[in-house]
Amino acid sequence: MISVLTYLVNRLCASKIHLRWSKIFKSRLVKAITTYGNTSFMVAMAILVFLLIDALREVQKYSVTDKVDLTNNPSAIEHIHMKLFRAQRNEYIAGFALLLCLLLRRLATLLSQQATMLASNEAFKKQAEGASAAARMYMEENEKLQEKLKQAGVEVPEVGRKVDAGAEEENKVLKIEVKKLKDEVEATKKALQKSDSDVKAMKKQSGNLTKEYDRLLEEHAKLQAIVDDSPREKKTD
Repeated sequence: MISVLTYLVNRLCASKIHLRWSKIFKSRLVKAITTYGNTSFMVAMAILVFLLIDALREVQKYSVTDKVDLTNNPSAIEHIHMKLFRAQRNEYIAGFALLLCLLLRRLATLLSQQATMLASNEAFKKQAEGASAAARMYMEENEKLQEKLKQAGVEVPEVGRKVDAGAEEENKVLKIEVKKLKDEVEATKKALQKSDSDVKAMKKQSGNLTKEYDRLLEEHAKLQAIVDDSPREKKTD
């Protein structure tokens, strides 16, 4: 799951396919999923919170071996240890699932926002390039007209200066727009880097939870072996 999330972030960073992501997020299917997905997400979160609270209650309930002396009843100790292991297992699973759901929702929201922003930046960039090309074309046509007028013996210095001044002003506006677009792209890159850092942190935490879960499995196997050996010892006696 973590590798899938990392793949989505890396694919979104590619400049050639961000329009495709924008179309996907704007599709009717995604909009329908978003409409009904919020309710489903809240229900799932409520269920996970309930399961986590129940697991915490079970852990507290069966954490009595240190408070109650059960040395005279080994079978009760083994039974409590098994119940405690199951409660701790459920606690880790519910907590990890809850955290993963929150991360998935945050990442999906971030992907949608960045796809929309990249599509808008691309549209602004194309608009600025089109305006710049039109300005260059008008300047070239103006120069050609001035050359023809000069060849005809007509002097039009003021018209040329006005056109040059207008083109220069338009170029200034275009430069400001390009700078603004660059700033937006930089902000987008920083946001994507932050989401990548969140995914790496989540991956590290998942590894720690997996190690702890493996440790609990080993402990459960040992307890199960003790439980299986107890009836044999009683039969032997």
